[in-house]
Amino acid sequence: MQVHLVTDNHIHGGEHLSAEIQSSVEAALDRFSPQLTRVEVHLSDVNGQKGGDGDKRCTIEARLAGLPPLAAHNNADTLGQAVDGALEKLVAQLDHKLGRLGERKGRASMGDEIAD
Repeated sequence: MQVHLVTDNHIHGGEHLSAEIQSSVEAALDRFSPQLTRVEVHLSDVNGQKGGDGDKRCTIEARLAGLPPLAAHNNADTLGQAVDGALEKLVAQLDHKLGRLGERKGRASMGDEIAD
């Protein structure tokens, strides 16, 4: 799984931030890594230098092998909170999407059901 970090002009994305984001993403999405080909994390400061509540935004896009990509975003006061919130939403989406695909594969056809 490749993790790619993109920041806007108001967020200084150095090696420390990149390593921190990568470890958070890998820890949260580890169980989905066989299906994930690439994860893009977009960080932005909505208000720029003005500040304010919930002005840090994180959008995470997960690209699944053979399926359309899924995306989740979250606004928070700090970058860490924004990333954590977006990861929680993305994990829920992946659970739902991949869980439904797994159910479909394991389900018996209607002709196999036994009538009582």
